Amino acid sequence: MPIGGRLEHVNIWAMSDGPDDCTIVDSGMRTPETLAAWERVHSGLLAGQHVSRMIGTHMHPDHVGMFGWLAERHAGTLWMSRLEYYTLRMLERDVGVPPAIAVDFYRAAGMDDAWITGYRDRFGSYAALLHTVPAAFHAIEDNDEIEAGGARWKCIIGNGHSPAHVCLWSPEHKLLISGDQVLPTISSNVSVYPYEPDANPLEDWMASLRKIKAIVPDDVLVLPAHGRPFYGLHKRIDALLEGHDDALDRLHRFLDTPKRAVDVFPALFHRVREDNVTRGMAAGEALAHLVYLARRGFVSSHLDPMGIRWWQADPTARE
Repeated sequence: MPIGGRLEHVNIWAMSDGPDDCTIVDSGMRTPETLAAWERVHSGLLAGQHVSRMIGTHMHPDHVGMFGWLAERHAGTLWMSRLEYYTLRMLERDVGVPPAIAVDFYRAAGMDDAWITGYRDRFGSYAALLHTVPAAFHAIEDNDEIEAGGARWKCIIGNGHSPAHVCLWSPEHKLLISGDQVLPTISSNVSVYPYEPDANPLEDWMASLRKIKAIVPDDVLVLPAHGRPFYGLHKRIDALLEGHDDALDRLHRFLDTPKRAVDVFPALFHRVREDNVTRGMAAGEALAHLVYLARRGFVSSHLDPMGIRWWQADPTARE
């Protein structure tokens, strides 16, 4: 399904559950382009099919934005992990004026007045990318087994990119629907957000990658949310972990003098586009790396009288 931007699309997976029933995994975000694409699918691949079950890997709008529309059309049941669903419902209602703690959070990261103004203006845009979220759901737990598409799928809950991301593994068919947890060419965005400013999502995400590697054999075909299906799960996980370890080392060396979160972008990213959304994501990801180092005693931080947080390394801690 089209989503625009650098990623261009999100992959949606459909599994036949019988002559007239099917399960859909993820749905795309609420845009005119996605709606038109779904109408084409209903005239073609899903003609005469009833979508009885909709599985959401996680709560980001490019994955769950059209579930409300599908539920209205098919009266199907939404399946998600409990924490993802309730976070989704919270963010669906997070509209209007941003809370002061959210503004303070981004000011502390070093975002300037122009960015803060843009943040205020677009606050609540998350909800605009969603059809009304179904009012009831079926909770997915870690290690649950789901029967769909003539196969049994083991549910593997991961963390870090989102609160409780669901991956689906079919040992029989040697398939892994990895969502955003494992992507073929880019790393998942792993960010700290104002609603949980003390979170350590990078630790959670890296632990989840190790968990997936320990559970899922290397011979699966990985069906990611973005990009093409691929083989080589274990090699890809190793590369992702190594890439973040290298980034943490660069960041630690870069913090030889006190810096704000926005100042460390060059240590983590080749380039950060100047649009407000990209800079906000970069700030969240920079904070995730800074918190990871701080939790291990490799860096410390302090808040100055202006409410700006400064980070500095212990030069001996990662030697």
